[in-house]
Amino acid sequence: MRVSLELKDLAKYPFLKESQQFIGASTDTIEQFLAGASGRIAVRHAMERIRVSLRMAERDGNSERIPSDSIDVKLSISGYVLARIIISCAADRALMERLVRYEAGRAYAFLLDEEDMKRKYVASGVGLQLGSDSLPVIQYVETVAGLHEERWRLVNRDVVGGRVAVSPQEMNELLKEQIRVVLLRQLPLRVPEKVCSMLGPQVGEIRDAYQKTILEQFGAVEEACFPPCIQALATALTAGTNLPHSGRFALTAFLHNIGMGPAQIIELYCRAPDFDLSKTQYQVEHISGRSGTEYTAPSCAAMRTYGLCIKSDGICARINHPLNYYRLKKRKEKKEPTSPSD
Repeated sequence: MRVSLELKDLAKYPFLKESQQFIGASTDTIEQFLAGASGRIAVRHAMERIRVSLRMAERDGNSERIPSDSIDVKLSISGYVLARIIISCAADRALMERLVRYEAGRAYAFLLDEEDMKRKYVASGVGLQLGSDSLPVIQYVETVAGLHEERWRLVNRDVVGGRVAVSPQEMNELLKEQIRVVLLRQLPLRVPEKVCSMLGPQVGEIRDAYQKTILEQFGAVEEACFPPCIQALATALTAGTNLPHSGRFALTAFLHNIGMGPAQIIELYCRAPDFDLSKTQYQVEHISGRSGTEYTAPSCAAMRTYGLCIKSDGICARINHPLNYYRLKKRKEKKEPTSPSD
């Protein structure tokens, strides 16, 4: 498939081979590049890219000014490359997940406005054939692993001859997810220790920014603000009750999403009758992002499907996700100061 790419296209889709070729081979080492003026500017581009990914998992690419001259396009692509290097030095799967979700959303927003041939070409660059009406089972399962709607589950799909039927609209939806999967598969990059040392200040800044983002979104963990379903799961666990797999997943993902660390989550499971440290550590770290996917707690609809939705209250009627309940309850608690004691 022959498609003519413009300079601005290389900045829109920095993961394409053409974008990487445009930067070109350099006689400078990455250490020399970082020490130079262009490297310092590219690092600033990279840091802003990561900061945006922390503030929002996806971004409307159409609102972004895209460079069209050679120098700015090179700096933009270099910023993309350095963002991946900085995140790799941080060695945190949650940060990697944030960055690739942002990059996938950014690219997809641009693709929505592209002509059909260019959209197909970019899709082929990440291994997806938009003109097809099906995907191989293995590719389908890998692509939809991070999608939690029931319609994507393999048991709800038509499978014929080892291929999963996918409508044209669904194929477009899967394009963004395929970009995310491919970009995440490439991380972490193997970065020389010296390079990570040079980027140490940036790595530290990003780690701090991520923690600040979590605190801004959810604040300190307050069990009193947990939704009824999560409270019930936590109570059952501390009472020594075995939770079903769906309950463990929901509780672990929720606690991770509101900023609780893996060690704190594992502590909660110590009282489970079947507690096994190595298995629990693996499961908690897997759900927390070490597997390559940072999972989000199930929605209210999913909790009802799993039979985990209980004791709905007034706030439950106003929200569709346990995390929204937690945010709303915390805001409400702040607005209602405790009455002075007699």
